[in-house]
Amino acid sequence: MHSQQMNQAQMSAQQQPLMAKPPKVITTKDCSYLKDELSWELLAMKKCHHFAQECTDPEIRQAIDRAGQMHLRHYQMLLKHLQNNNQAEMAKVPQMQS
Repeated sequence: MHSQQMNQAQMSAQQQPLMAKPPKVITTKDCSYLKDELSWELLAMKKCHHFAQECTDPEIRQAIDRAGQMHLRHYQMLLKHLQNNNQAEMAKVPQMQS
């Protein structure tokens, strides 16, 4: 039963549409997720660089280096998306009245 629930959750996650562009406003929770992702991408890039330098097989070194470059591109892409002024964008969002 547990396996069936996991499969259903995976299927519904796969059916969600991709965003054409990131939202202009970042919530506190989003910011926390993004900080974690940036840290993971940076760490993966550093590990790839280290192990590519340690590797003696040129083919494997090149493959590891390509993986490191991919992580660097992901890191840079996230940073690019984060370079808007979040406070200015939040001021434009209509506030709910209590």
